[in-house]
Amino acid sequence: MTERSVSHVPEAGTPGGLPGEPTGEAETKQMLAEELERVRRRSTGLTTDVLDEAELTRQHSALMSPLVWDLAHVGNYEELWLLRAAAGLEPIRPEIDSLYDAFEHPRSQRPSLPLLRPAEAGSYIGLVRSRVLDSLDGVRLSDGNPLLAGGFVYRMVVQHEHQHDETMLATHQLRRGAAVLDDVPPQPPPPDVVGLPAEVLVPGGESVMGTSADPWAYDNERPAHVVRLDSFWIDTTPVSNAAYLRFVEAGGYDQPRWWTAGGWQWRTASGKRAPAFWVRDGGTWLRRRFGRVEPLPPDQPVVHVCLHEAQAYARWSGRRLPSEAEWEKAASWDPVSGRARRYPWGDDPPDPDRANLGQRYHQPAPVGSYPRGASAYGVRQMLGDVWEWTSTPFGEYPGFVTFPYREYSEVFFGPDHTVLRGGSWATDPVACRTTFRNWDYPIRRQIFAGFRTARDAAAGEG
Repeated sequence: MTERSVSHVPEAGTPGGLPGEPTGEAETKQMLAEELERVRRRSTGLTTDVLDEAELTRQHSALMSPLVWDLAHVGNYEELWLLRAAAGLEPIRPEIDSLYDAFEHPRSQRPSLPLLRPAEAGSYIGLVRSRVLDSLDGVRLSDGNPLLAGGFVYRMVVQHEHQHDETMLATHQLRRGAAVLDDVPPQPPPPDVVGLPAEVLVPGGESVMGTSADPWAYDNERPAHVVRLDSFWIDTTPVSNAAYLRFVEAGGYDQPRWWTAGGWQWRTASGKRAPAFWVRDGGTWLRRRFGRVEPLPPDQPVVHVCLHEAQAYARWSGRRLPSEAEWEKAASWDPVSGRARRYPWGDDPPDPDRANLGQRYHQPAPVGSYPRGASAYGVRQMLGDVWEWTSTPFGEYPGFVTFPYREYSEVFFGPDHTVLRGGSWATDPVACRTTFRNWDYPIRRQIFAGFRTARDAAAGEG
């Protein structure tokens, strides 16, 4: 792959802005206030609305924080950025800043900290939110301050809370005990997959990766730059439970030849023989999902697999994982218009007919769903359902500039973290776009992650 940074490239949102985005300052402030209120309803719906104090303060897994830490942390982050940095107000609770600094206290230490109890945490985040909304009127979003321009810092805080809400859902999945989240609503109608090809060809050539224009984008998504890729084939849908089960039952977990050296070391040390939350009952496979045990749905994307498992399956099937650049081109590039789309289907915001996002079903939709959400190349379900592992270590783009703080992206750059793309069913639409980059350690399985595979095109194809 070759890549180069350029001063201007055609991408989503140019010209004319993003569809549905407000244009005036008053309208932008109204939108931001509504998004702040919407995300808070989601946060309380995963914490104080459904669990008692004992459950909120307990650490349900060493991989996760107590839920009450997440709840107070999003409020403290909001105070730091929207009251102190944006509005210039005096601190409300400066003495708790260190308790909710994720870099000062790893998750394993957080249960032993003098955390705010649930009622106190609720009062604190409520006070912060009230002052944020009161101060929003006096903040200028067009005074040349890049932190405030277009409401960037408010968008950052909204997305941060949604990201923690997805983390809270992962904690709920790890939690043992009675189910407390609502049961799954009816799934969408079965997809029409008759005649749907297993893979599609993405021709080689130049395309645009990243963004310089998206008002919601983080620093690691910037700037937009041109990449040149060779032709490749990519799965039309994510890998299904049924397909992955064939790998399991073929002894894939017992054969080192399918695994990288690091992957085999993880497999033997962990003793894993199947994705997380799969349970064998005689000759039947079940899964545990939010406190409920149910038959494994064969037509849904496999979820709760780590990078090592995804790589092993890909090798077993004679394929590989797509690179991050390949994934983004297959998802966003429109070869007819010669520009990048914000979403696979275009620039219009997500809706229930295009993607499974926003905690709607509490599980992925069947593979092949959402034909209206397909990319220009005909690839389906690239946003929503499951995060998708790529083969690319997390790193900076050409011309990367840290903004507004290096602990969001820069400190994670390097070979220890691998990029995931696309969002899951638990990802909110405002935190999901074709340029959005997630990352995690290759061994992580509690996240809502699956994958699709790719292969090189033969010489002359594309």
